[in-house]
Amino acid sequence: MTYFNAGFLHRPKQLIALMAVNSMLLFLLMVPPSVEAAEDAKGIYLLGFSTTLAGIVPPPGTYLVSVKYGYTGDATGNVANSIGLENLGNLDVQADLTVDADIFIELPVVMSVLPRKVLGGNLALGAIFPVGYQDISVGVDALVNLTLPNGTSLTAQNSLTLNDDTLGFGDPLALAMLGWHRDNWHWKIQGLLNIPIGQYDADDIANMGFNRWAFDASAAFTWLDPLKGHEVSATAGFTFNGENPDTDYKTGTEFHVEWALMQHFSKAFALGLAGYHYHQVTGDSGAGARLGPFEGIVTALGPNINYNFQLRDIPVATTLRWLHEFDAKNRLEGDAVFLTATIPLGAPRQ
Repeated sequence: MTYFNAGFLHRPKQLIALMAVNSMLLFLLMVPPSVEAAEDAKGIYLLGFSTTLAGIVPPPGTYLVSVKYGYTGDATGNVANSIGLENLGNLDVQADLTVDADIFIELPVVMSVLPRKVLGGNLALGAIFPVGYQDISVGVDALVNLTLPNGTSLTAQNSLTLNDDTLGFGDPLALAMLGWHRDNWHWKIQGLLNIPIGQYDADDIANMGFNRWAFDASAAFTWLDPLKGHEVSATAGFTFNGENPDTDYKTGTEFHVEWALMQHFSKAFALGLAGYHYHQVTGDSGAGARLGPFEGIVTALGPNINYNFQLRDIPVATTLRWLHEFDAKNRLEGDAVFLTATIPLGAPRQ
């Protein structure tokens, strides 16, 4: 809603100034805002992916892993800018931003564990091919106050909702991991390389692709007592991001750590608690990072269930977990759900 005093209709200079206020406000509202750390508030590493049994590399063979991921979250932020307008005075813009996101992604993972040992461990090579749907809406409530050189104040107020959704393929990722085992201990190192060829348009709010090269390096361990069924697992890693050439935005380095405490009641069923913590350790940079070097932080915690069964002669391992986020800073905050199924394809006969 835009409002002004009817007396201004008889004051041409002030009316022109007020029109300038409204024009500036509408221009600002048409610029898609970004209130989260990391460009588009997302990274190539899917937080919460590597929790239970994280340190275990399976025996030699080929595997298909189906990961279904759903996320709903929101964020609010206050942006205040002061702009000096020559010949008009000082323009003060205040905007309250609200972002709502609903995301569903299917991530098929094809992985082959080589039969020969490398450095005494099992080497696995694979690829991830994300496809999914995103629905992003941004609400903006903005207030502009213009103070003229003679002290007269003018005010304009407006609201706008920007909505965008997309259905498409994301950037594929190359995967490599090397794992070792000793008694109840299992540990591995892993690398992910994001290849920026997925669906992306710089003018869209919702994009499946990242339009930037990025690499994630992580290490994980699992301690599993097969007699008592106790499990402790953890993963920690860093994501190193290249610059998006279409937006001149370079996301800072991101740190993530995930964990799981599980009780295995049998070979078929386990129940426990999983979680993660994310902390962007360096700020965003580049000409496109107009809101400065934001650094995001978020933590999540929730239940995790593992269930294994036979599909005819094929063993299937499934995991279901819900992770609730809290203590978010410069990030979306919401809920994530994972449903994962691992199926061996051509694994050696036991």
